[in-house]
Amino acid sequence: MLYNPFKSLKKQEWMLWVISLIVVSASILLSPNLHIPTLAASLVGVTALIFVARGDVWGQILTVVFAILYSITSLEFHYYGEMITYLGMTAPIALISVFTWLKNPYAKGRNEVKIARLSLKQKIWMIILSLLVTFVFYFILKAFNTPNLFFSTVSILTSFLAVYLSLFRSSFYAIAYSLNDIVLIILWILASKENPAYTPMIFCFVMFFVNDIYGFFSWKIRE
Repeated sequence: MLYNPFKSLKKQEWMLWVISLIVVSASILLSPNLHIPTLAASLVGVTALIFVARGDVWGQILTVVFAILYSITSLEFHYYGEMITYLGMTAPIALISVFTWLKNPYAKGRNEVKIARLSLKQKIWMIILSLLVTFVFYFILKAFNTPNLFFSTVSILTSFLAVYLSLFRSSFYAIAYSLNDIVLIILWILASKENPAYTPMIFCFVMFFVNDIYGFFSWKIRE
């Protein structure tokens, strides 16, 4: 059974969430070209991260919604790697994570997930699968003439590591997401040089980075 996630937010989490909402909203609303999918994706994304940082299953549910909205923005700039990654990998694995998190609660009657450590077998599979996924997607992205191919490929790698670690409830999911945030900041800086309308995405992922760093320390403290 899912409970109201806002009831358990701490004071600093309320503050981080509100600041994140203000920053991403202002960057988009003050942009010359208001893009509703970008606004929606950004607001859902920072909200998802607050709950993921708490190990709350609602974070994974909102991640599925974010992945769909973000893929729309990615498609418009022909960042096919981002679109394919979030629709074909992030969204499905986040959906699976909803069930794995619900099956492994920290305590009965709470949304908070129990933190786990990767086994040697899981670590080996993580390395094998991440290299395989990156290798395959490189040629897929190249075939689609994806802009900024190198960074788009690196984004595939960091995204896969993030969702894999999140699926298996490892606190290091946040480090992988933080690295992915840095890559995405670079990608959207490059995109905004061609079209300033994409500048708000830079601010969006800067706030994602801040939230993911908070998430790492939050999980480590609980761990």
